[in-house]
Amino acid sequence: MTHPLLIDTDTLQQQLGRPGLVVIDVRGRAAYEFGGHIPGAVHSTWHEYSDPNAVAKGLLNPDLGQIEQILRRLGINHDSDVVIYSNPFDNWGDEGRMFWMLEHLGHPRLRILDGGWVKWTAEKRPFAHGSVSSTMGNFTARPVPALMMVKDDLKTIVKMSHPQTAILDARSVEEYLGKEVSGIPRPGHIPSAIHLAWNGFLNKDATIKDVTIIKEMLEAKGVHPGQDVICYCTGGVRSAWLYFILKLVGYPRVSNYPGSWWEWSRDFAAPVEKDLQALQKILGFSSAPQAS
Repeated sequence: MTHPLLIDTDTLQQQLGRPGLVVIDVRGRAAYEFGGHIPGAVHSTWHEYSDPNAVAKGLLNPDLGQIEQILRRLGINHDSDVVIYSNPFDNWGDEGRMFWMLEHLGHPRLRILDGGWVKWTAEKRPFAHGSVSSTMGNFTARPVPALMMVKDDLKTIVKMSHPQTAILDARSVEEYLGKEVSGIPRPGHIPSAIHLAWNGFLNKDATIKDVTIIKEMLEAKGVHPGQDVICYCTGGVRSAWLYFILKLVGYPRVSNYPGSWWEWSRDFAAPVEKDLQALQKILGFSSAPQAS
């Protein structure tokens, strides 16, 4: 797909080594160093930017200075062309999380590699091993508050009728309905949230589906471009990928809730809904027979 927020493998290979280009590999460290990576790509994962004092690890570090230092070590300037990639079939939408975070911090030139590492290796393109060091960048964060939802604001929205705001749950349908998950105090979903799994937007070659198809998927769920759209999951990673998909197809007012279910489920003043009957049906459990 040709799109301003995407770059294809052929174009990226032609641009490797160009001044001003920063390629970020957001896979695990071992996969990056020992499994191979795109030549010149630096490595960074979303965990490095989490609030070290929060139980909900999806929350961003409130110390923007620390975040800036990490990004500068990657060689990022405000005018850098940043390309983000991962293995789309072996992560939680990590490239979307990096995209959302950088956009929230005010970086204007971001793209994701369509097909990621899957397509790059399938096409037998060049790769390198080991780590890459960069010249120190000078990126300064200029946060865009509208791109990040916070818990208290979301609680206010949920308490009232909000036809112009769609809340999207990017987790699995089992999690949405109320499956117990280790480390999560309460199962279920945010009241009024629409389930829209994060992993339904890729073709078999790991490229993103056509914009027309994605728009039809969203409209079928009752999600429209004229709405304010809030995405959440467990820790703001899968939901950040959904955020990217919505931006890709032209939805203008989208935000990501980084605290997500890690944070929401720990606040017992935050309302929760679940549907255990539907969950049992999906899991293949039938209700116990009634005594005659």
